[in-house]
Amino acid sequence: MTKEKRYQKITKFTVAVDCIVFGFDGTRLKILLIKRGLEPEKGKWSLMGGFVNEDESADIAANRILKTLTGLEGIYLEQFHTFSSPERDPVQRTVSIAYFALIDINKYKESINTDFEAEWFPIKEFPHLIFDHNEMVLLAQKKLQYKAASHTILFELLPDKFTLPLLQSLFEDVFNTSFDKGNFSRKMLSTKLLIKQKEKDKSNSKKGAYYYKLDKKHYEDNLHKILKLIPNPNNLL
Repeated sequence: MTKEKRYQKITKFTVAVDCIVFGFDGTRLKILLIKRGLEPEKGKWSLMGGFVNEDESADIAANRILKTLTGLEGIYLEQFHTFSSPERDPVQRTVSIAYFALIDINKYKESINTDFEAEWFPIKEFPHLIFDHNEMVLLAQKKLQYKAASHTILFELLPDKFTLPLLQSLFEDVFNTSFDKGNFSRKMLSTKLLIKQKEKDKSNSKKGAYYYKLDKKHYEDNLHKILKLIPNPNNLL
């Protein structure tokens, strides 16, 4: 049997990508959802998704779809899982390659394309989603927690300069826990990942809170120290 005939007997199916876009608005971790524009489940809340074209890779498709549906480009995007249950799409067999993206909501607020009714929802309060998208979000959360325990990816959700209270709020929402303010500040500063700035944020108090920036020059040497901040890091996956 020739290779061509072997290929003819193989069942063909569609490949799609779905993107979980995480954003932080300074208070809460959120995800970006859109209203599905076609049947089935038209008008219901959905992740950013679409099909992979014949002439493109999954990575290129994910970037294209994000730009088309939201106007976002050049942001942190990472592939984390493939969803391949035969029953996941009621129309036809579709394998979906899932990605998560990280952005500072305030930085990209004006860039979001409103044509698809894109809307931000708190990660703890988002509506029911189509197909297996709820499962995708839950797994993306776990992957984000796991990656954030030993990498600086959470800083992708923050402005270039930030305060320790802002950083603590982000960590608490991502890991769904609470930290003692003094302990968090002390442990975070002990990682040597931050560079203290001269100016303060005085929007919440007269005393104000100093701004910090990520030390991008030396952060690779200190990445492992983030583990000090995470409760039970061995249980993340």
